[in-house]
Amino acid sequence: MHKYGLIGKNISYSFSKHFFEEKFNNDGITNASYENFDINNIEKFPDIINNNSEIKGLNVTIPYKESIIPYLDSLSKNAKKIGAVNTIKISKKGKLKGYNTDWYGFKKSISKHLKPKHKRALILGTGGASKAIAFTLKKLNIDYQFVSRKPSKRGQLTYKALTENIISTHQIIINCTPLGTFPNVEAYPPIPYTALTKDHILFDLIYNPTQTRFLELGVTHNAKTLNGSKMLKHQALKAWDIWNR
Repeated sequence: MHKYGLIGKNISYSFSKHFFEEKFNNDGITNASYENFDINNIEKFPDIINNNSEIKGLNVTIPYKESIIPYLDSLSKNAKKIGAVNTIKISKKGKLKGYNTDWYGFKKSISKHLKPKHKRALILGTGGASKAIAFTLKKLNIDYQFVSRKPSKRGQLTYKALTENIISTHQIIINCTPLGTFPNVEAYPPIPYTALTKDHILFDLIYNPTQTRFLELGVTHNAKTLNGSKMLKHQALKAWDIWNR
């Protein structure tokens, strides 16, 4: 029996387990299982590996996409460039290699919605997921700026510094924060939503709920809105290919 799973914290909301169990059922895969490994501290990660010798691959989610890297034996080229991991492949010899499929999932999800006018983006949040988004935007030749609660790098914006002019000149806004995730569904990033127009794309990496307050406020101002459900599917299928090649 091959075992796969998800590493994260407070991950009862995640659809990954359901996604893979449905895939196993639809594809007639009877020798595989998927489990959530909900841990309070990344230091518990080695215990999961040591106590589950049949694990072949893992997904990684908030808040461990960066802190898990020191526990891995190697990184793929893209994961090294991004500085974050959301997929781990475990070899027959027990070696752990980190990959990033978030960037692939995001690129597949947003590309068909892009038009020549979409030249600048705001990335809300500075965690591991945001690094994959920045990597993708760079590949798509889209300028971007990070937005966070506190300035930590030169040129990084804070939410307080956001103006309507900044919103109007950045027509892609991606929420990489956990604000709005179930069960805290009323939370949303504090940006000047009144400056949004029909030319804006709001992309929320959150997929539970399917329509976050962030996206609802975008709809109110006629923006194009996308949640993270398709990104999840694309990155998960890419992870499955990595585990089984």
